[in-house]
Amino acid sequence: MTSPVILAATAKHSATLIFLHGLGDTGQGWASAMAAIRPPYVKVICPTAPTMPVTLNAGFRMPSWFDLRTLDASGPEDEEGIKHATTLIHSMIESEMQSGIPANRILLGGFSQGGALALYSALTLPQKLAGVVSLSCWLPLHKSFPAAFKTSADLPVLQCHGDCDPVVPYKWGQMTASYLKAFLKAPEFRSYRGLAHSSSDEELRDMKAFLEKHLPNN
Repeated sequence: MTSPVILAATAKHSATLIFLHGLGDTGQGWASAMAAIRPPYVKVICPTAPTMPVTLNAGFRMPSWFDLRTLDASGPEDEEGIKHATTLIHSMIESEMQSGIPANRILLGGFSQGGALALYSALTLPQKLAGVVSLSCWLPLHKSFPAAFKTSADLPVLQCHGDCDPVVPYKWGQMTASYLKAFLKAPEFRSYRGLAHSSSDEELRDMKAFLEKHLPNN
C-alpha cells in the first residue's frame, strides 16, 4: 500500500483525523481540504487505497478500498474486501492509540467509497471514536446491522449528501440516515441543494464545526 499523506499537528498533538478518499483517488486528493479545516492540535492522516481491479469499471485497476460490483442498493457486495479494508482502518486507529491518542480523540471521515468504509469501520469498532464524517456515501453490508454493531449508540455521526448526486444517489444517503437512527441516538444528516458527487464550501464549513465540537482543544 502507498504511504499515507500525513499532516503533522501545528500545535501540541492531542487528536487525529483519518480521512479516506473515494474510488480512483489518492490520499493527496483530500489532504489540502482537511489541512484547511482541522484545528492546529489535530494530526491528519490521508491514506491511499490499494490498487485493484474494479468490477464496476470493467475490471480496470485503480485505487479502491474494496471491489464495487454494482450501483444497485440491493446488489451483491464485496463482503470479504469490505471486511479486509476495515481491518486496515482499525489497525490505523490502533496505531494512533498506541502512540498515546485515545479513541475518543480520533475522528474518522471519508468521501464516497471512503465515507462508506469510514462509517462501517466506526460502527464495527468496540471503542467509541470522537465521531465520523461520511460524505456522499452509503452504509456497506447494511443488512448485517444491527447485529454487526459494536460501538456506542452515542457515536456522533455527520452524514452529508448533495441532492443532485448522479453517482451515489441522494436517496441512498437518506436510506442510510434512516437506517442509522435504528441503533444510533443522534446521527445528523445534512443535504446540500444543487450539489453533485463532490464537496462544497458549505459542506466543509459544517465539517469544520463538527471537528471543533467533537475534538475540542483540551
